[in-house]
Amino acid sequence: MEIIDILPANFGYVILTYLYSWIMLTYLAVKVGGARKKYNIKYPTMYSDKEDVFNCIQRAHQNTLEVYPQWLVFQTIAALVYPTVASVLGVIWVTSRFSYAWGYYTGNPVKRMNGSYGYIGLFGVMILFHICCPAAPWSVLRASEH
Repeated sequence: MEIIDILPANFGYVILTYLYSWIMLTYLAVKVGGARKKYNIKYPTMYSDKEDVFNCIQRAHQNTLEVYPQWLVFQTIAALVYPTVASVLGVIWVTSRFSYAWGYYTGNPVKRMNGSYGYIGLFGVMILFHICCPAAPWSVLRASEH
């Protein structure tokens, strides 16, 4: 049996969502690179003692990288059962990361909340994950007891 035979018919939307997320991550990384050059922050220094705007740009990227692995897991498992809904939720989350970053780039960390609508996408795929795998966390715990 081929892997393609197992995937739902609409899984192409999921692939497009992943490509969109790659574009978002690349954009955020390029912005950090540009800010490093502009504010003269050399590698491996993560944050500046003087440049708050650089710190906000770096933080927008870093926070996205912190959440991205969890989003990928929930997105992928949810998409195996609900590919179209998961893709819509994924696009909401990815788009919100742009809004989050653009708010942060102002140098005012409070404006990062412009991307808070992304919780709809993140919590949405988490809920779909739990619908797909209602016993997943508990089955792992039960297996470890034996």
